[in-house]
Amino acid sequence: LGTDTIGRDILARVIYGGRTSLLVGFAAWAVSIIGGVPLGLIAGYFRGPSEAVIMRAADIFMSFPSMILTIVMASIFGSHVPILILLIGLLGWPQPARLIYGRVLSVRKMEYIEAAKAEGLGSFEIILKYILPNSVAPLWMSIAFMISSDMITESSLSFLGCGVKTPTASWGNIVYNAQNV
Repeated sequence: LGTDTIGRDILARVIYGGRTSLLVGFAAWAVSIIGGVPLGLIAGYFRGPSEAVIMRAADIFMSFPSMILTIVMASIFGSHVPILILLIGLLGWPQPARLIYGRVLSVRKMEYIEAAKAEGLGSFEIILKYILPNSVAPLWMSIAFMISSDMITESSLSFLGCGVKTPTASWGNIVYNAQNV
């Protein structure tokens, strides 16, 4: 791979850039999960007004192109790695919320949930002991897609100049710098 015009080792930058892109991917996924799972649980279990508000908010978030929103927000708040993680993660909460919501709608009708209610367990205990463990399977299936999507978003932002800036290596700005040689 050699060196670039400044004399930096390209292989070392690709490896370090992979570390940055993986960090953003995993951390943004964690932010999405932390935000989306509780909202999906609340909407699916309690239904009613909370369901309407949370699911319509998810629809609104999903209707806007997240790349354009991320570019606008990165230009307003800056493009440091923690800010990118928060932006990408906060714009990604509807996917896990909708996955959990759909699963909770089917799990809440099971007989063991009715038995837990008959025992006198509160809603919080039922959600933590019975609903959540039986609803996370779709999330495990979507981990690879969500993390890779977050990594591609970060790399695209860095390629466009709205993501990680040049002294810090990222796959997007490495490709951008290679294009300019």
